[in-house]
Amino acid sequence: MLRIRELVVGPLENNVYVVACARTDKAVIIDAAAEAERIEAAVSDVEPVAILTTHGHHDHVGAAVEARRRLAVPFRIHRADSAATGISPDLPLEDGEEVDVGELRLSVVHTPGHTPGSTCFTLPGHLFSGDTLFPGGPGATGRPGSSFELIIESIRDRLMTLPDDTLVHPGHGRGTTIGTERPHLPEWIARGW
Repeated sequence: MLRIRELVVGPLENNVYVVACARTDKAVIIDAAAEAERIEAAVSDVEPVAILTTHGHHDHVGAAVEARRRLAVPFRIHRADSAATGISPDLPLEDGEEVDVGELRLSVVHTPGHTPGSTCFTLPGHLFSGDTLFPGGPGATGRPGSSFELIIESIRDRLMTLPDDTLVHPGHGRGTTIGTERPHLPEWIARGW
């Protein structure tokens, strides 16, 4: 019922995910980071319904305008990050919202910390974490508008409540599982990053 296609794009090797309902071929693009032509090719066999964005940093939205134009789909981002992108969302993402993708329902989980509007998306058994959670710890919080305390709170209260076998699909690099990362939360808090 679920198909996930991952592309690695751009100089920062961002992960772009195409999440599709196998029964209906409806799909969303998570983080149109770079290389709009590759993103367009990756959805040539499905029907994209939206571009969902995990946060407003340039490396996650670099191809959003061009992909939106090429595919004629709405660009969506949490309102707390929309001004940082310079791109007006067609419809802001809201915490707790469910995004219909054919027969799939992606849950929108607001996870501030890396940015004020950082957002993750969940399906049963899957977490698309953007730059909120990586193998080995949280995303960076050294930029203006970021907060280590908030990212830890988001991870502890919003993500570590997911089942151990939940696959984590981060914004860069390889994936992990919630069960692999959960035992290390106290270490991340102690080290402060």
